[in-house]
Amino acid sequence: MRFSDREQAATRLASQLAGYRGQNPLILAIPRGAVPMADVIAEALEGELDVVLVRKLGAPFQPELAIGAIDESGWTYISEVARLAGASADYIEREKETQLELLRQRRQRYTGIAPSADPAGRVVIVVDDGLATGATMITALRAIRMKHPKKLVCAVPVAPPDTLEQVSAYADEMVCLEAPLNFGAVGQFYEHFPQVSDEEVIEILENRGPRKDG
Repeated sequence: MRFSDREQAATRLASQLAGYRGQNPLILAIPRGAVPMADVIAEALEGELDVVLVRKLGAPFQPELAIGAIDESGWTYISEVARLAGASADYIEREKETQLELLRQRRQRYTGIAPSADPAGRVVIVVDDGLATGATMITALRAIRMKHPKKLVCAVPVAPPDTLEQVSAYADEMVCLEAPLNFGAVGQFYEHFPQVSDEEVIEILENRGPRKDG
């Protein structure tokens, strides 16, 4: 199964999440690719849109391969992939510092728009455009769990079965549309999968907030 684009994937996810409509759910996107998707879902569910900031830790000489991820507090998830990719302790420390600084810069850009939403006591749905190793989603879910949501939901269009099993331990509910065995990369399951710019994210966040009919 391939999605035509992120909007189609988000529309299908919103249909699966329709039971949360009317509960003012907080829809949190992992920037940047998931932000347009979370916007579609927030509108469909009459929810509130925001972002959860985490960064992938890239493998040596393979920056697109995640060996782990880091959140804004500096908490880090390191996967088994790190050992297989030959990431030394020194390399991981350098990569953590690099990505943490990028997180600080991104927070500065995004927070100037409006204050962050508080997940405490709310249904929170964390969205990404797909999972590969699951490192960034695990880190995002852990970061939000520390803020005491009422219920924590992970929602993605596609992920390999083994990653789903790993990530599901960090969420109260997992919603995934497709779990193919022949998984190579998230982008292979989209016909149109462009990069999302910071400018697009900022424009979407500027219009965020609770969605109400009328």
